[in-house]
Amino acid sequence: MHITHDANAETAPEIAFDQFLAVDIRVGTILAAEPFPQARKPAYKLTLDFGPTIGIKRSSAQITEHYALDDLPGRQVAAVVNFPPRQIGPMMSEVLTLGFPDADGKVVLFSPTVPVPNGGRLF
Repeated sequence: MHITHDANAETAPEIAFDQFLAVDIRVGTILAAEPFPQARKPAYKLTLDFGPTIGIKRSSAQITEHYALDDLPGRQVAAVVNFPPRQIGPMMSEVLTLGFPDADGKVVLFSPTVPVPNGGRLF
């Protein structure tokens, strides 16, 4: 699967609503953020709490341009929780943390503007 960070990328092909529903996007709170020097591109290792149903998950996120490690714990973010785990260097990334590209293609996290319960599903 190739994920593009190009803000000017073409729109994706039209899909059925059932295809959208198949992507399970949930909100979680970052519990811990650690350096990830083994990653090919600058990234952090995140530990996220998605509430009692999904639990604690790990993710690698290329968010070093806009976020300091100390600023991340406590921040809520959105993530796809039903992709298969993916090996990223020495760690297994269990969820895909979501963001949008800024004007330079650097990732800005996708977060709710007010606190919501962990594990809430995007609709």
